[in-house]
Amino acid sequence: MSSHNRTGRLSTLAAAFVVARRDFTAILFSRSFIFFLLGPLFPFVIGALAGGVGEQVKDSIQRPMLGVAMAPADAEAMVAAQQALAERIGPSIPGLVVVRKLQPGESFDPVGAMKSNEANLAAVVTGTPQAPVLTGPTERIEDWQGRVALIAAQAAGNGPKALPAVALSSIATSKADQTRSRLLTAQVGQTVLFLLTMLLAGMVLSNLVEEKGNKIIEVLAAAIPMDAVFLGKLFAMLAVSWVGITVWATVGGAAWFTAGHSLSDYADPAVGWPAFLLLGVVYFSLGYLLLGSVFLAIGSLATTVREVQTLSMPVTMLQLLNFFFAGFAMAKAGTWIETAAMVIPFSSPFMMLAKAAQHEGLVVHGLTIAWQVLCVAVFVRMGAAMFKKRVMKSGPAVQRKRKWFGRAAT
Repeated sequence: MSSHNRTGRLSTLAAAFVVARRDFTAILFSRSFIFFLLGPLFPFVIGALAGGVGEQVKDSIQRPMLGVAMAPADAEAMVAAQQALAERIGPSIPGLVVVRKLQPGESFDPVGAMKSNEANLAAVVTGTPQAPVLTGPTERIEDWQGRVALIAAQAAGNGPKALPAVALSSIATSKADQTRSRLLTAQVGQTVLFLLTMLLAGMVLSNLVEEKGNKIIEVLAAAIPMDAVFLGKLFAMLAVSWVGITVWATVGGAAWFTAGHSLSDYADPAVGWPAFLLLGVVYFSLGYLLLGSVFLAIGSLATTVREVQTLSMPVTMLQLLNFFFAGFAMAKAGTWIETAAMVIPFSSPFMMLAKAAQHEGLVVHGLTIAWQVLCVAVFVRMGAAMFKKRVMKSGPAVQRKRKWFGRAAT
């Protein structure tokens, strides 16, 4: 006869599945879950509105112009030279506007013209094409010095008479462009992984504190092993998280592809998009289980929401440091810093997802995933032990009799 039949209690895994199914169903069909799914919509709406306002502000700002204040013939020669160069060189040649055509002996104040002008002047060139004087902010005139010299040389008749035609031989991408694109993919992957983990891992705390306050934990502990309660809640929250991510990814992906975008617009990760997305799923799950086990252990120590916030803040800050450390290690390929980021359990998911975007090969990911699975098992076991030890101590403390100065006291 099995131990299950002798004791009348479920095994740990079977009981964990029961708890996971109960929590998953209760959360999935609750009204609060709808608001949970709508939560990320508000930042996107605010971001879209802010982006639209930013574009309008950007469009309302005119292109910085180069003012010219010279004798009439010189001013006309500068304008003609700028137009000729702009046709061949493009928008890197600053736009030019004639501020004033000076008569012989007439003085001109370029600083006053820039302060009072309505043409958005960034600098003013005076003098003659043979000896131009550029007045303006230091950064602007240093940036425009060479281009103004080219315009002035063209106006004085000393510029190139003809520019040779340059034949274009384009390639899909260069090594530098590919490296830069993959670096961007790695940074975006790390950021999304961090935001999702921190956003979703906190759900286990609120759920646990609520059930501790309602004494539901005590009821569950009387029927099933305490370790099963820990495991069940942890994997239920992971399943709920994946439902939320699936909904967000489906809606966001549909809107993104409908807008005319596609993955071909971006450089492929080193391991390819299918493997990169699959590794993202694995690393999120492992990172969530690690952080969730810590949060559940913290939740077992807390009895109120305020205590949860106080105890979870150090963990949140440490996880933020792990995220920054993984981002720093991404630029230190081949050093002990990269190795440390790969080995430390809480920074490893971020580091390895970035590595998948930048470097080919899946063997290192297999080894790292095995290491992370071992770390998850250890942390889950440790968290379950603390959970089992602490979660039943939510009631009033036991009174003990002591003697104070020879008298018994409670």
